[in-house]
Amino acid sequence: MRRLRDPVTGCEWDMVQTFATIAPYTIEEAYEVADAIERGDMADLKDELGDLLLQVVFHSRMAEEAGLFDIGNVADAISDKMERRHPHIFGDAPNGGHHLWEQVKADERASKGAQSALDGVAIGLPALMRAEKLQKRAARTGFDWPDPSGPRAKIVEELEELDAEQDRERQEEELGDLLFAVVNLARHLKIDAEEALRKANRKFECRFRAIENEPGFSSLDLDAKEELWRRAKLDQTGSVD
Repeated sequence: MRRLRDPVTGCEWDMVQTFATIAPYTIEEAYEVADAIERGDMADLKDELGDLLLQVVFHSRMAEEAGLFDIGNVADAISDKMERRHPHIFGDAPNGGHHLWEQVKADERASKGAQSALDGVAIGLPALMRAEKLQKRAARTGFDWPDPSGPRAKIVEELEELDAEQDRERQEEELGDLLFAVVNLARHLKIDAEEALRKANRKFECRFRAIENEPGFSSLDLDAKEELWRRAKLDQTGSVD
């Protein structure tokens, strides 16, 4: 990366990149790692981990050029963090567990001047994932429903508000509230909303691919397409429910 970023002999593309321009590639590579894992393709996982590692090296090199930190500092920082968050392994704490991990993280946020329980939830996270993290943080303060019936009723309420709204901007706001409530229900059911939606996306894609190549598909009316969809669902699940 040092050679690629060399201002005289380096690569034209690599030389002009910044933290901001590389960030989207970093996110993309992380998702490609997750995709390889989900497909169970270990050869691809090896390659994708290399691509992700390159992103860490890329950011570290740019930071080194700016006199901020280098790749060694990055490795030291995560090592220190893992030791700090596992005091029952690397220190003298008698017990570990998730509660201890969260307490150490909370102490870290406080030491950085956090003013709210919600501080530190990354804005760049996928929206469903960020909604869940915000809700979990709020729940730790006692701001939460005791069971799934609360968020279930909230979904009905938000759907009614969406149906009643005519203003376009307000519709967007109400739809956002509805999605947030759905994530809350998923959290109470101990379902990962992001993963549930990914599975729904895959299911839709698989079924649509099964019907779109039917002869004359594009010219069929909606009822005929719905019948093809029903058949594809039956073939894949054995049920049309």
